[in-house]
Amino acid sequence: MTDSLKIPDLKDKAVLVTGASTGIGAALAAAYAAQGSKVALHYNSSREAAEALAARIRDAGGTVFLVKGDFSVTADVERVVEESASHFGALDGLVNNAGGMIGRLAYADMTDAYYDKVMDLNARSVITASRAALPWLKRKGGFIIHTSSIAARNGASGGAGLYGSSKAFVSNVTRGMAKEFAPFGIRVNRSRRGVSASPRTVSGPICSSRRICSAAM
Repeated sequence: MTDSLKIPDLKDKAVLVTGASTGIGAALAAAYAAQGSKVALHYNSSREAAEALAARIRDAGGTVFLVKGDFSVTADVERVVEESASHFGALDGLVNNAGGMIGRLAYADMTDAYYDKVMDLNARSVITASRAALPWLKRKGGFIIHTSSIAARNGASGGAGLYGSSKAFVSNVTRGMAKEFAPFGIRVNRSRRGVSASPRTVSGPICSSRRICSAAM
């Protein structure tokens, strides 16, 4: 946790970061905690990693609440948001970072089941979490940040096309929500990342090139 950047506006704010046990989400959760935010740290399968991160945040003097849920399941998404906001008595920010490729499948081999898995996790969850957070965010205003991908603009290959399409959906949803939520004092933005070092990319085919992985680091 770094002291090089201070953002006073984030101190004591209650922020839910989804998909926060590893990778980008973990870095975001740690960064918000370093700014004095109260962090709701969502995870699904990576319990040990989530608990280890929570311990580091607490050891550094931060406040963190661990909450588990499968973000491909609507009821879980709604519960995670509600439990996080209820725990802190407020919700000032939502970072929709949970998502994943699920697997690589060419469009020619697409199935309804695969389509549903990818879109439920990467697209539907963003709308569900934002909708669930809205009544809390309306109280004092706040922010929503969606994690998108450069694949939303460029498209994706190697069986990742549907994942890229789901992120294009997220980018467009961001624009619509920004217009719709602005009257409530709620800012909506998205982060569109490229290749970054995470457990998924380091162990996957994208890191078959050491040069690419080194750049991502």
